[in-house]
Amino acid sequence: MAATKKVFVKTFGCQMNVYDSERIGEALGRAGYLAAGSMEEADLVVLNTCHIREKAAEKVYSELGRIRQLKAERRARGKDTLVTVAGCVAQAEGREIVRRAPVVDLVVGPQSYHRLGDLIERTRQEGRALLETQFPQESKFAHLPERSAVRRPSAFLTVQEGCDKFCTFCVVPYTRGAEASRPVADIEAEARRLVETGARELTLLGQNVNAYCGLGPDGRRFSLAQLIRRLARIEPLARLRYTTSHPGDMREDLIEAHRDVAKLMPHLHLPFQSGSDRMLAAMNRKHRVADYLEVVERLRAARPDIALSTDIIVGFPGETEADFAATLALTGRVGFAQAYSFKYSPRPGTPASTFGAQVPEEEKIGRLLRLQAHVGRQQTAFNLASVGRVMPVLFERAGHRAGQILGRSPYLQAVHAPGPVARVGETLDVEIVGAGPNSLSGLILDPRCGRHDAGARAVC
Repeated sequence: MAATKKVFVKTFGCQMNVYDSERIGEALGRAGYLAAGSMEEADLVVLNTCHIREKAAEKVYSELGRIRQLKAERRARGKDTLVTVAGCVAQAEGREIVRRAPVVDLVVGPQSYHRLGDLIERTRQEGRALLETQFPQESKFAHLPERSAVRRPSAFLTVQEGCDKFCTFCVVPYTRGAEASRPVADIEAEARRLVETGARELTLLGQNVNAYCGLGPDGRRFSLAQLIRRLARIEPLARLRYTTSHPGDMREDLIEAHRDVAKLMPHLHLPFQSGSDRMLAAMNRKHRVADYLEVVERLRAARPDIALSTDIIVGFPGETEADFAATLALTGRVGFAQAYSFKYSPRPGTPASTFGAQVPEEEKIGRLLRLQAHVGRQQTAFNLASVGRVMPVLFERAGHRAGQILGRSPYLQAVHAPGPVARVGETLDVEIVGAGPNSLSGLILDPRCGRHDAGARAVC
């Protein structure tokens, strides 16, 4: 089909949604759509949504209010605009979206976006809003086109979806479904395609990625560690990462991979959610504080320099000041390079939304501020400890300032340095000369002349 229509995809939420949005764009490209530079010029607008937290869902409805006005303005100029809500809010609140936002023409869950081209055509023909939130029998990955050329140094690659843990606060089992792992051969083919088009770092994605158990070429199930070892053989791939993990699935072979696989970066996102065993039981996390600390000890024994990040919820129903103090104590004991902390918000349909003893909002806010100050000091200290070191940095894009490029350290720290955009895509040794709470600054060491690139670009 000739590419005569334009689509604008807006992404909310996690890395997997970023990956899904790329794949949505590729699927719609097969249906004849080109990427629009802005929402205003798009014939089709797709909101790829997240339902993990309350504000994320409300942002979608706020955006739909703006789109309603945009759609009316385009109609006045004789142009049609189709509006699609995809992703986890679509899965969880499909009928409510249609009722609450009549501007929406199509609602499609995260397991059905490979059918977007057909669904959009049906919407046009039938002239009514369509709802597609069933969990299909077939895997969407089997029907998606080959990856387009991403031409970025760092790329996401989904290897596992869904979750069987059923934490009482979480909507993922209801919006993404049961755990499912992609076959090794399919993942490897996609990885090679990404590397061929410029990726030098791959982040393997899954709602519970370390539960990965995909079918291998030999007919046996591969663990995540086995998958990582296989992908590490791809050249010129330089780096591998994975997220998000559950403490209960940190098996020994995966910990050993952090010791043995040079391309596996020394950073791990390992949520613990609460430092109180009582709260962990109420959350149905299926691990205790002692279990988490044991995993951390084994990881650091295997890879002493590993940097850990985590997720933490404060104000879960029934949380006391003593429970919160236990969370502060655990963060102090582990020492995190980064932490994402949130006050509990009830998600419709989850068990915790019906629990009694909801914590007053002002207490949630107070605890969150105290926790963020605590982990913020840890993050700043971790970054300050990098000053004076020389690190390999994979540069990903131009920086915010002219003559600056931005990349990531092995520990996932943002690093900016003076340098030409031509160096983007390279992994360069950088001397770290400054640190803030959220990023590092450095100077590129040019191996051709042994001087800082900032002062020697003209001759080196």
